[in-house]
Amino acid sequence: MATHSITAALAVVVVLAGGASAQFTSSTTVVEVYATVTDASGRPVRGLTQADFEVIEDGAPQTVTNFAAGDFPLHVALTIDRSFSVAGPSLEATKRAVRGFLSALRPTDESVILGIGSEVTIVADASVPREQQAAAVQALDAWGTTRLHDAIIQAIDATDAARGRRAVIILSDGDDRYSEAPAGAVLTRARHANVLIYPVALSKTRPALFAELSSVTGGRSFHVGDLNKLDATLTTIASELREQYLLGYSPSRPFVSGRDEWRSIIVRVKKPGLTIRARDGYYVK
Repeated sequence: MATHSITAALAVVVVLAGGASAQFTSSTTVVEVYATVTDASGRPVRGLTQADFEVIEDGAPQTVTNFAAGDFPLHVALTIDRSFSVAGPSLEATKRAVRGFLSALRPTDESVILGIGSEVTIVADASVPREQQAAAVQALDAWGTTRLHDAIIQAIDATDAARGRRAVIILSDGDDRYSEAPAGAVLTRARHANVLIYPVALSKTRPALFAELSSVTGGRSFHVGDLNKLDATLTTIASELREQYLLGYSPSRPFVSGRDEWRSIIVRVKKPGLTIRARDGYYVK
């Protein structure tokens, strides 16, 4: 059974999709779900309580036993398309927006920068100070083709074992070239992880994969046709990541290990006029 530890404040065992080893902090097993709630204008909604949410697993209502709201520790992987297809204004706008995003992170947050070219490279890992990460981003130049699928999987791998919230932000034109992994493998890896994915399409159209990744993980996809709006897009993502709700529940149906079982999750907010996004399920190993 794959497990991850929830935040220390909740002090429980969390059973999630992913490959990290078991970390037990109590005898209770729960599932954690991060949820983003927005109003009609797309702004994050604050001030909701545990009673405002309901969680349904495989059609059965669940009792939410753990609840937290606000800003949680964040481990984020920023995945930058630096291939020849985005050379020029697109790459420069991406670098500027990523530096702005890095400057908005909390001191306790962790960030990893990946570059997408003919190979997927670690531009700066989490041990590199934030200012040096920004400098490494600024130094990126256009190079190679676009191994987008491979990069997304590597970004998930780089975040999934971390504690707290895990997020992947992808900035790319979405045109994969010469990846070893097909699109289906990317979706499978995302479903087996507990990572919020925020793809940002820097092209005339938004790839279907980007919408699917955000939907299954509880993230959000963006299509930026005007590069002047890219900074605001990453500001929106940063704001969302600071205003989320964490719901924990013990499934009413016991786990059976070894079945690689998929369980669907529906999270609802009871107040009218609001939109909620959360991952759509998890695997039990």
